[in-house]
Amino acid sequence: MLDANIKQQLQAYMEKLQQPIELVAAYDDGDKSQELKALLDEIESMSDKITLRTEESNDVRRPSFAINRVGTDIGVRFAGIPMGHEFTSLVLALLQVGGHPSKESQDVIAQIQELDGDFEFETYFSLSCQNCPDVVQALNLMSVLNPRIRHTSIDGALFQDEVEEREVMAVPSVFLNGESWGQGRMTLEEIVSRLDTKSDEKEAEKINQKDTFDVLVIGGGPAGSAAAIYAARKGISTGLAADRFGGQVADTMSIENLISVPYTEGPKLVTAMEQHVKEYDVDIMNMQHAEKLIPAAERGMPHEVRLANGASLKARTLVLATGARWRPLGVPGEAEYRNKGVAYCPHCDGPLFKGKHVAVIGGGNSGVEAAIDLAGIVGHVTLIEFGAEMRADDVLQQKLRSMNNVDIITSGQTTEILGENGRVSGLNYTDRNTGENHHVALEGVFIQIGLVPNTEWLQGDIELSQHGEIVINDRAETSIPGIFAAGDATTVPYKQIVISMGEGSKAALSAFDFLIRNSAK
Repeated sequence: MLDANIKQQLQAYMEKLQQPIELVAAYDDGDKSQELKALLDEIESMSDKITLRTEESNDVRRPSFAINRVGTDIGVRFAGIPMGHEFTSLVLALLQVGGHPSKESQDVIAQIQELDGDFEFETYFSLSCQNCPDVVQALNLMSVLNPRIRHTSIDGALFQDEVEEREVMAVPSVFLNGESWGQGRMTLEEIVSRLDTKSDEKEAEKINQKDTFDVLVIGGGPAGSAAAIYAARKGISTGLAADRFGGQVADTMSIENLISVPYTEGPKLVTAMEQHVKEYDVDIMNMQHAEKLIPAAERGMPHEVRLANGASLKARTLVLATGARWRPLGVPGEAEYRNKGVAYCPHCDGPLFKGKHVAVIGGGNSGVEAAIDLAGIVGHVTLIEFGAEMRADDVLQQKLRSMNNVDIITSGQTTEILGENGRVSGLNYTDRNTGENHHVALEGVFIQIGLVPNTEWLQGDIELSQHGEIVINDRAETSIPGIFAAGDATTVPYKQIVISMGEGSKAALSAFDFLIRNSAK
């Protein structure tokens, strides 16, 4: 089941088990059960602290298995075979149930242990989803730390009947006590915050007590991370506040153009960025949504950023690096059927549409890459491009045209997304050459038409372009002295990770230069 290299690595991890664990397996007669049995047999052989037995009860999903700490109520369950992106979730679950301590902060651990209530979580994932492990691993850890929390992770591709019955059309999809609770990537802090009703109030109180920063970075993507590192290396007080660390990169699957790194994936890069920032004296404030910029009344006074939880942060200089988000199509039905057939992440949600007919809206690189990936999973793909020609690189277009389950429509303007019984059933588009209207029956629509900057909160306070981007010069300076900006939220051309990193570094250096020049006066 496991190749020699992975088996050797896993063997080394199993030596870290501190307490005995029991694997309790539930099989059926299918091929996947045989695969699961082979995997569990290998895991059992790796440590004398691991035992394996077969589940007798019929009231469990098959194939599935539980990892239990012997003699306690602590455990987690996987329904399916956690390989692919979820293999790390399996390793962490084995270690944590086996008593290996978590690296999370003591404040978060204490907050989880103090949660009052009984919580039965179920998470549907796909093995190709890069966002799912964050949710699976967070809820697994919570179930280890608090015995009143239980968690089962379910491979949606393997349990299609459940996916249909519970209308799961996006992953990760989380159910709490039998009811739909959340969809999409969530960090441990976000999950705990939702369960702890007083968390916002407590966090706001802590933030309001912070001193004025020399540099405050708003945003935790590549630009924000680089800015924080470069500022902290200058020995000045640095803070970083972000909706979620990593930003849009966390939703990116393949990254092949980051110089010196031939290939990586978004979540891996986000983890590396966060670890790098934490090597410096940076005050990281995650899950903090900026709502209002109050520029300094006069030079020498601090700028203020008000947050959604009511707290305020002050700084002598700011670096705005709030990034961008997927651009919505803006047609009837899009919002109504979001996560009910309308999706933005083909890598995450594609496996849920196995054998079905889907559409991809957009003929740029992202759209064509999405269509290529989906064509290997779904029954049929219809790509609709607004322009007269696709805009993707030639090599991608050639690959797409070679696939026999893809239709390409150019000069097509999508006008409406239709649905029946609460889920997508088709779309309408207009041929821009002839004016004729057409209908396509399908079950999923993946929208890939670019990005929109996260700058609405800045309108009226700082100069923005007609596209909502922060206007900057070649030193990353904005229209307000002492406020700098970097990355996808700005007018800098070419929205690329490597460019955002460079721009963030430049913005921090410009902020430092500003501080030196103004403190000398």
